[in-house]
Amino acid sequence: MTERWVIHLPAAAGDLLSAQRLARVVAHWAHVLPQLDPGGTTVSAEDEQNVRHWVFCDRIMPGGLRCLLWPDHDGDCSRRPRRR
Repeated sequence: MTERWVIHLPAAAGDLLSAQRLARVVAHWAHVLPQLDPGGTTVSAEDEQNVRHWVFCDRIMPGGLRCLLWPDHDGDCSRRPRRR
């Protein structure tokens, strides 16, 4: 067993896109906390929590930072979010 614990913070949204947008806002706001890994943010339906949808691209960029664009985005990765 590891000495690492994961916090699950439920929040509700009406659809997948709204859930991803809310998760992006929370992750961007909370990135100032060194304990958080915004790149690993996912969302799921309340009744299917084992089926997760990525909120960010999650590719590692040069320098070890994660891409802040939407999953499966077109073009190169970026640290500057673009509107979807």
